[in-house]
Amino acid sequence: MPPPSGPRPGFTGVGTPDPGRGSVQCRHIPGDPRQVAAGPAVSKGGCRTAQGLCPQGGAANEVAGHLTPPTTPRTPPIDILAYVALGLGVVIAVSGLVYARRSSGRVAASREAEMGRLREERGAAEQERASIVLAAREEAHRLRSEAEAEVRERRAEVARMEQRLAQREESLEKRSRDVEQGEQRLGRREEELELTRQQAEDDRAGIARELERVAGLSQEQARAELLREVEGELDHEVAERIRAAEQRVREEAGERSREILITTMQRHASEQTGEAAVTVLHLPTDDLKGRIIGREGRNIRALEAATGIDVIVDETPESVVLSGFDPVRREVAKVALERLFTDGRIHPARIEEVVAKSRAEIADRLREEGEAACQEMGISGVHPELVKLLGTLRYRSAYGSNVLAHSKDTAEVAGMLAAEIGSDVQEAREMGLFHDIGHAVEQHVEGSHAIIGGEILARLGRPAGVVHAVRSHHYDEEPRSVGAFVLMTADAITASRRGARRETLAASIKRLERLEQIADELPGVERSFAIQAGKELRVMVRPEQVDDDRAQIMAREIAKRLHAEASYAGRIKVVVLRETRSIEYAK
Repeated sequence: MPPPSGPRPGFTGVGTPDPGRGSVQCRHIPGDPRQVAAGPAVSKGGCRTAQGLCPQGGAANEVAGHLTPPTTPRTPPIDILAYVALGLGVVIAVSGLVYARRSSGRVAASREAEMGRLREERGAAEQERASIVLAAREEAHRLRSEAEAEVRERRAEVARMEQRLAQREESLEKRSRDVEQGEQRLGRREEELELTRQQAEDDRAGIARELERVAGLSQEQARAELLREVEGELDHEVAERIRAAEQRVREEAGERSREILITTMQRHASEQTGEAAVTVLHLPTDDLKGRIIGREGRNIRALEAATGIDVIVDETPESVVLSGFDPVRREVAKVALERLFTDGRIHPARIEEVVAKSRAEIADRLREEGEAACQEMGISGVHPELVKLLGTLRYRSAYGSNVLAHSKDTAEVAGMLAAEIGSDVQEAREMGLFHDIGHAVEQHVEGSHAIIGGEILARLGRPAGVVHAVRSHHYDEEPRSVGAFVLMTADAITASRRGARRETLAASIKRLERLEQIADELPGVERSFAIQAGKELRVMVRPEQVDDDRAQIMAREIAKRLHAEASYAGRIKVVVLRETRSIEYAK
């Protein structure tokens, strides 16, 4: 495209503003080096060689003096850009055409390769299909052969089972016929036996009548006579067996029991202190007696009402007697009087206050006594109420013996016995410690202290074995465990030691009379004697009524009755004496 000729729009060809465009045309000064450097190109806003001098929009009066009209026409820059773009388009078109040809060639090649691969895969699939079909045919043939073999085997098995069933039916029919024949034979045999039994009964009745006629005794009389003869023979045999059994037991158990008991008694020794029903309180001076009585007896009445104890003030020098059946109350009264003596103020109000404090102190002392006893025996987890009841035994006495001391002694001995025989030592100690716990409440509850103690232990969660042993240690309940017999033995050992217990003369005489009464009730006893403080019972029998064998049996019967009916500590030796005397006088 040829460049346009003539001046550019907006310029007049001289350095004057174009009235139609509102601008000026830049003229170059001839021989200006900036004109040569600028070249023919002129920017849109002014002369390219004189950018700094002729900026776009400059004032016409500033550039009019040095701008000169162009000598030659200039090609505009937009035409050059068009040519460059046209060339680039041609290059891009040629490149696209070449790339398209190459791409179509590659696509055709890849399509040909893909077709070849598909043909190969199709051939492989055809081969695999043929092999699968062949394998399936072979498997079907094998399965059909196996099924046919199994059917043949099943048919053979069914045939064998049918044959066995037929044989079994035949055997059952044969057995049924045999059973019917056996029943018929049994029926005939029963009839024969019934006839025989009837004949035997008739013969027996005839023989009995003949025997009664010959002997002159009826059947009942003959039976009684026979029983007497048998009893006479058995008395000797029973006596012999009793003697043999006792001898065997003595030989086997005597030595071992002696060793166990001797070892236990040697390992444990404790002091025994007697308890009484009164407490004697010593006074610093006799002047305190008048203060204890008070004006018109007000002080002594207040003290007795607060403690429930009889305060006896007599002519005994420097002493006051506290009398009461409850040792705890006596101890409260004793502590209260001692505090009153120390304080010096003795009047009814002060007495009630001091008695209340003394009662609280004794309650704490009971708990401490119970806890100390449990710790000494190694027993833990005891209910607080049971601990308090155990401490109460410190102020209880039985047969003149302190119950708490006796309980601790029994616990020690029971533990030693259990260790000797291989039983539970801890359980035996617990049985011994709590076996007389019923003494703590027996003044307020009716019944045996063993049964009461068992109920208390059961209510407060102690083991069933301990409860049973406590209930049965005086045979209020039949003992059924080793622990119960261990407790009974330990209680007897601790109670039978010298000085361990004492009883009143009247109670002792009554107990001895009961022992003699039990022996005198047996037939054939002439008289009996309880000697050695009731440790031995000698029974004299009539020799014409009791023989030697019967005497042995009688001794055992007396021992059983004493065990079941009498009250005693330890054991009682029963001696049956049979003496025959022949007396003649020479004249």
